[in-house]
Amino acid sequence: MDNRTHVREVSRVLAVAAHPDDLDFLAGGTIAGWTRAGLDVAICIVTNGDAGQLGQTPRNQVAALRQAEARAAARELGVGDVTFLGYSDSRVEVTLALRRDIARQIRRVRPDLVLTWAPERTRDFIRSNHPDHRAVGEATLCAIYPDAANRYIHPELHDDEGWHAWRASQAWLMGAAEPTAYVDITDTVDVKVAALRAHRSQTGHLDDLAERIRETAAKAALGAGLPAGRLAEVFQITPTA
Repeated sequence: MDNRTHVREVSRVLAVAAHPDDLDFLAGGTIAGWTRAGLDVAICIVTNGDAGQLGQTPRNQVAALRQAEARAAARELGVGDVTFLGYSDSRVEVTLALRRDIARQIRRVRPDLVLTWAPERTRDFIRSNHPDHRAVGEATLCAIYPDAANRYIHPELHDDEGWHAWRASQAWLMGAAEPTAYVDITDTVDVKVAALRAHRSQTGHLDDLAERIRETAAKAALGAGLPAGRLAEVFQITPTA
């Protein structure tokens, strides 16, 4: 697997996730590398993570807390543009409304590359198969094409809001059963860990978080054919234009 030829003509990225900490776990090192290289990265999070289990935190405070954590994590990665769509955690479905909302973000950001979840179910780790993950992946792919690329789909985006049609050239999928590309994150893994630490409600109890992240990234790197000692994140790349 090799991603090195795929980002030469990329200057803007939109990352679309289901939950506040998705991107940091699956692509934090990659996003940190992109911002270090000067790429403009925007993040769109579909839910507020309001179904998260936060111990004694009152339920009506969970969404605000997780949003604040996600913004802090994004700052660690070098991202200042973070949008929450406000859908309920664990109740996401592939609807026209969700497709429109993601298409709006694509037209607003005008990314060359869209990063999101793979929509297919895998068998290796059940938590990767959260229904929100798969629904967001499918809705985002629909939003990339045809929704964002055709002004006559969701015409209110163009006619009422002024968001012109836009076609991203690449889709990068997280959690794919058969990844086709890797990113070497050896130099940004500490930034990834710092971003994950910002999600205190989710990772504060994990004293061995850094070790877990490095172990997972080392396995990914070996699977990608990188030398021992390197760390990686893996994706499936789909041309869209």
